[in-house]
Amino acid sequence: METGIHAAIQEFWRIGIKCDRQLPISFAKVSAVRLVAVRLLVAAAWVLFTFAAYADDQDFNGRWDITVSGDTNQRAWWLEVSGAGTSNLKGKFVGAPGGQVDDIPKLSISEGELRFAFERRYNTHQKAFQKGIYYARLESGKLKGTFEIEGDPSSYLEWQGIRAPVIADKDDATWRRGDPIPLFDGRDLTGWQPEVPNRPPAWTVKDGVLMNGAGTNNLVSDKKFLNFMLHVEFMIGARTNSGIGLRGRYELQLVDDFYRPPSMRSSGAIYDRIAPSTNAIDLPGEWQSCDIRLVGRQVTVVLNGVKVMDKQTIEGLTGEAIDANEGDPGPIVLKGDRGPVEFRKVILFPLTKPH
Repeated sequence: METGIHAAIQEFWRIGIKCDRQLPISFAKVSAVRLVAVRLLVAAAWVLFTFAAYADDQDFNGRWDITVSGDTNQRAWWLEVSGAGTSNLKGKFVGAPGGQVDDIPKLSISEGELRFAFERRYNTHQKAFQKGIYYARLESGKLKGTFEIEGDPSSYLEWQGIRAPVIADKDDATWRRGDPIPLFDGRDLTGWQPEVPNRPPAWTVKDGVLMNGAGTNNLVSDKKFLNFMLHVEFMIGARTNSGIGLRGRYELQLVDDFYRPPSMRSSGAIYDRIAPSTNAIDLPGEWQSCDIRLVGRQVTVVLNGVKVMDKQTIEGLTGEAIDANEGDPGPIVLKGDRGPVEFRKVILFPLTKPH
């Protein structure tokens, strides 16, 4: 781009000199010609610099999976930027606090820096809203960013975003189901670890049933999977909000919302991403079943024998994502931190392509 600007400068200066030589005019007129050339030069340089800035701004466009350093919530974030380099700049964000997909109300790019902000209750003990400010620059194809609550330096965090991978796998008829892998053996917590390290899981096993307790830590499977079918039998209590983490990055919602209309936060939904076609959850206290098929980004969900989602595409991380490595195999997560929930079967069938 600098080469183009330099060439423009030389060309406009050459035009000015040519006018001096070819026109038998007074010094004042020559000066006027040169002034015109200079003005044209400045205008051209401004256009070129503006074009260069917009071209650089376009590099912010896309979906970004974000890892946060030092975040006590231990959650990955997600960012989508569109329209950068145009007058139609937009963005979406998933991050603490809350796990919803939010449209970004205040988004800008200036001098190579992306900036956005939210007014939220970042600290649950405070009633007043606070302003959270996010900054990011592009470095070697990655987003290098910071976060801070305005007026609270102790809230400072650093984060890094990588472009969300293209996951090419599609759910077609060529996938073959492997042998079943029982993730819960009906006896103990073998094969599971607490989501938050150094905190007891607070789950117990009785009569072949896995049940949570007060202050429960979510469970994460030791084994990781990419494409699979998962069969789960569960029972939720009244006012329970539970879920199943797929690859530890996409939460399938299980909640006490019998008779409520389907939404992106109802039972059978991929939380705040995809709504089920109907809400097929039963009343609390009943044993229920959920069958999930995940291939690439395509998910199919059968809740209590009703297909509520069929090969729908998951566009990005949900708020319960435990890491930002979307293209890699990931664990199964059982949520039990918001009300009583029990599981008696958790069986996974790997899906593979025949060689």
